[in-house]
Amino acid sequence: MRYMALACDYDGTIAGHGIVAPQEVTSLKRLAASGRKLILVTGRLLEDLIQVFPDVSMFDIVVGENGAALYWPSTGQIKVLGESPPARMIQLARARGIEPLNVGHAIVDTRVPHESTMVEIIRELGLEWQLIFNKGAVMVLPTGINKATGLKAALRELGLSPHNVVGVGDAENDHALLSLCECGAAVANALPTLQERADLVTTERAGSGVTQLIDRMISTDLSELETKLVRHDLKIGSEADGKLVALKPYRSNVLVAGPSGSGKSGVAHALIERLVDSRYQFCLIDPEGDFQELDKAVVLGNSQRPPTLDEIMHLLQNPSENAVINLMAVPIGERPNFFAMLTPHLHDLFAKTGRPHWLIMDEAHHMLPSDRTKGGGASASLNNLAGSLMIVTVHPEHVSQAALSMVDSLITVGRYPHQTVRSFCNAAGITIPEADIPESNNGNVIAWFRGTARKPFSVHIEPSKAERKRHRRKYAQGDVGYERSFIFRGPESKLKLRAQNLVIFLQMAEGVDEETWMFHLRRQDYSRWLRDSIKDDELAHVVAGVETQSSTMNAEDSLKAVKFAIEGRYGGTE
Repeated sequence: MRYMALACDYDGTIAGHGIVAPQEVTSLKRLAASGRKLILVTGRLLEDLIQVFPDVSMFDIVVGENGAALYWPSTGQIKVLGESPPARMIQLARARGIEPLNVGHAIVDTRVPHESTMVEIIRELGLEWQLIFNKGAVMVLPTGINKATGLKAALRELGLSPHNVVGVGDAENDHALLSLCECGAAVANALPTLQERADLVTTERAGSGVTQLIDRMISTDLSELETKLVRHDLKIGSEADGKLVALKPYRSNVLVAGPSGSGKSGVAHALIERLVDSRYQFCLIDPEGDFQELDKAVVLGNSQRPPTLDEIMHLLQNPSENAVINLMAVPIGERPNFFAMLTPHLHDLFAKTGRPHWLIMDEAHHMLPSDRTKGGGASASLNNLAGSLMIVTVHPEHVSQAALSMVDSLITVGRYPHQTVRSFCNAAGITIPEADIPESNNGNVIAWFRGTARKPFSVHIEPSKAERKRHRRKYAQGDVGYERSFIFRGPESKLKLRAQNLVIFLQMAEGVDEETWMFHLRRQDYSRWLRDSIKDDELAHVVAGVETQSSTMNAEDSLKAVKFAIEGRYGGTE
């Protein structure tokens, strides 16, 4: 299942006029019986809720007071997530005739038109409190607390991720709730602004609408909404015309393949960075220790000690943790067996929580060899994993056919994409696309989405932050090689001064004569070098602007402008 929990508002959503009808209670219990968690997220004070809703006990956890308190119906435990209302604020509110005035663990509740008076009191006392509206209700809370923050706290307690939750509501204070959840639904009686933001709007009102939603969750797991849920798409790059290219975050099976040294790791790092930014949990199998410095990931195992199944699963129990499983200490011949032992544990965790969202395998032929006697068990176990999969390999033909047959998105890296596509298709036992496969150029990759009418096409993948840092170090201080170096030759080619990086380029630029500097400036050689060899289109564009003024700008001023542009992006040269 993708959706492991329903987070629903109370008034106007499951409740009409403060009461939850018996048929809605039955629907909620059916959802719980399907293995999903029930979370109530309400602006009501906890004590008030318990009095008016005797069936609150069917919920696993309650987020009350608009995110300021958690309540466990099974034990009666209450956990307050915000500071208590200051006594002086309550005294002034009563003295100024605010009625009704209800005080909770961390909330003060009244109604319009008393919002202006409450703002005056907050300003007068110098408090860091906020007002949140719920149709006619006015809720006063510590700054930063809302239904989303409360739901995050509840999900941590349940070991769930917001990416596995459906949220449903009807009013202003439900915007944060719906935005946090993977799928946000609004009932038919919801405010128009909430309906506009929702991924799904029910055709029935209040509790009947929630029953509609529950029926769809049980019958289809809301799979019919997949094409509409574009706000969670993982944007991997862009085409030549600027059109974005994205992967679906759920049930995408991606193969990244190409020759050794072609940049597969860079592509994988970029895709992983998208997962980190979107807070999708991943488990990465790293046979050769190439992913030891990923941000927001914990490395388990090293070259001397293999990871244990217990420590892997203990780490993944926390939805905010990502695992990099270093298999360097596991002999190559034993890696398929290690993976085959791990996958049932991953399957069990996924069945309970919908996590990890992505399983990533670098050098996948180590875990999933095409030799059935070595990798058959590991390949077969992939069928039990319902999340998304990324396979990275130099040799698709060395990966098991069972694994390759699952691939729906192919990203080829390197100069000969047609060879990689052919190798993949032959190994997977599928038909090679008839369309001409474009050549890779300027560092672009070729993408092919199987099962669609789209032919293989060129994509520019935005490098990861780590790759950009490495890029800047390389081009600022490293050696780009002779063919990509800048050569100061001058108008009569009397010079042959090689600048193998940006630091040396600036040093030489300050030392060459004005005639040589201006010769290359007028020919626009500097921007061409920055674009073609340094691969920095933005910097090249800025320098090209200086070059266009070569007829009116002297050598000293133009050098200062170019130096300022380079140092602005790559740091000083001192």
